[in-house]
Amino acid sequence: MRLIDDEGTQVGVVPLEEARARAEDIGLDLVEVGPDADPPVVRILDWGKLKYEQEKKARESRKKQHTIDVKEVKYRPNIDDHDFEIKTNRARRFLTQGKKVKFTVFFRYRQLRRPELGDEVLNRVVEELKELGTVETRSGMDGRRLVMVIAPIAQHGK
Repeated sequence: MRLIDDEGTQVGVVPLEEARARAEDIGLDLVEVGPDADPPVVRILDWGKLKYEQEKKARESRKKQHTIDVKEVKYRPNIDDHDFEIKTNRARRFLTQGKKVKFTVFFRYRQLRRPELGDEVLNRVVEELKELGTVETRSGMDGRRLVMVIAPIAQHGK
């Protein structure tokens, strides 16, 4: 085994029993750090401290991670003006909070024959919210649904 001591200096190639004895004398653990090397590399270190520092780094990286929420607002093709305003105001609030908004227009029965009604609703939404967000994706008919995603403009982000 190639041994690295607790200060990071390379001791050289030693038998496994001698490496274990050195680790026990110091009161630390013998950890295999390079199992694929020839000969394998082992290091004398405090395993608990190493594990704690790895967990601490993982926690820090999760803390710095930025997740983007996607909220959904659902419409119907024949939506009333008042209902449209309420739902659009809710979407406006989501965009000012820095969240993406997914707009879905659901069609039922005979409404499926007039998909242009759904396009009109989505065009109204885009017109109402053009100062807060930009259209990220806009798909055609997906079964009985028409879907669009609006992402917030950077100045309105968190």
